[in-house]
Amino acid sequence: MRNSPFWWIILVLMVLLDIYVFQVIRYISHTAGPKTKMILYTVYWVVSVSAILFLIVLPYVNFHQQPKILRNTIFAIIAGLFFAKVVASVFFLIDDIRRGVQWVAGKLFFSNTEGETMQEGTGISRSIFLSWLGMVAGGGLFGSLIYGFGNKYRYHLNHQKLAFDNVPSSFKGLKIVHISDIHSGSFTDKQAVLHGVEKILNEKPDLILFTGDLVNDIADEMKEYMDVFSRLNAPMGVFSTLGNHDYGDYVHWDSPEEKKANLERLKAVHGKLGWQLLMNEMVELQKGDEKIALIGIENWGAKARFPKYGDLKKAYEGADKYPFKILMSHDPSHWDAQVRPEYPAIDLTLSGHTHGMQFGVEIPGFKWSPVQYIYKQWAGLYEEGRQKLYVNRGYGFIGYPGRVGILPEITVIELV
Repeated sequence: MRNSPFWWIILVLMVLLDIYVFQVIRYISHTAGPKTKMILYTVYWVVSVSAILFLIVLPYVNFHQQPKILRNTIFAIIAGLFFAKVVASVFFLIDDIRRGVQWVAGKLFFSNTEGETMQEGTGISRSIFLSWLGMVAGGGLFGSLIYGFGNKYRYHLNHQKLAFDNVPSSFKGLKIVHISDIHSGSFTDKQAVLHGVEKILNEKPDLILFTGDLVNDIADEMKEYMDVFSRLNAPMGVFSTLGNHDYGDYVHWDSPEEKKANLERLKAVHGKLGWQLLMNEMVELQKGDEKIALIGIENWGAKARFPKYGDLKKAYEGADKYPFKILMSHDPSHWDAQVRPEYPAIDLTLSGHTHGMQFGVEIPGFKWSPVQYIYKQWAGLYEEGRQKLYVNRGYGFIGYPGRVGILPEITVIELV
């Protein structure tokens, strides 16, 4: 990492961004007293330089050995500062473009005397409004990210009644709890995680379905939480699938054999939890004399950088004889890419993966997140014809140790 050109490009960009933002801070504080200016400038540069120095020395220290909560918090603060400055700089750049256009117009369309008069003294000044608007926008973003630290364990129960014409009568009223993206490697508060599991059990579901990303990278990340998640049980069972993070694709392994062994350990973890891991296969669920099909596949992503380990053709074999079919597929992009066009008889698809980007806005009748510009289906219920897709917002978190606007989700689905 220390020799990566990309790493040094990021550092240079951070320095340039700090200098650019500082020019605006100087402008909007020009009427302040000398002592206020000294405090403001000192705080700004101490924080900014500390962030850059931290990233410079990071490759030379064993930072990964520090407590997880410390690592996550420091990275989140640095990332929050960076993106806050980027957002603020958008407004500053708009103002600079305005000033540039005004300056060029003064040169081209006014006489020399008029042009000189126009740019006498302070010249074309910055807009106080845009400068403050940029500072408020950037500060608001940073404040939101700090506030979001406290939301990462605020599990939200989302109740959904889903109507299908072809649900067998015995299965009407079936209560399914759907969870996804546990990411146990990110957890730092075991009691808070246990509280979420208790919320699930309090719903008394008939069936629990988990749609992948049990860990961030390594099977051993589940060690501390085996006793928590092994408490999950339901009369019709707990079934699970794999997500893109479960394969260990985002961490360095000394050999292909080591990576394969990690995946085998993770598969064994599902069994020890009492969960039935579906690896491109189907099981039948029975109530009375009636049956439905539950299909689970490995990760299959339509986006180029995500792997296609799943084999729906193999998993679907024999499913046509069942009147109602549920598919567990981690990545929601699978729905438009293969499920809907090739398997129109699959009634309900359950996915996760996006986390709602852990950042966005959700109010009655409106939801927004930057992730929607990448994923058409990114959170909640989607319907096309007789088929439905539900995208769970994720139980855990990864990267940013928090949630802003998009809370961790436990979905309670009732078939009606």
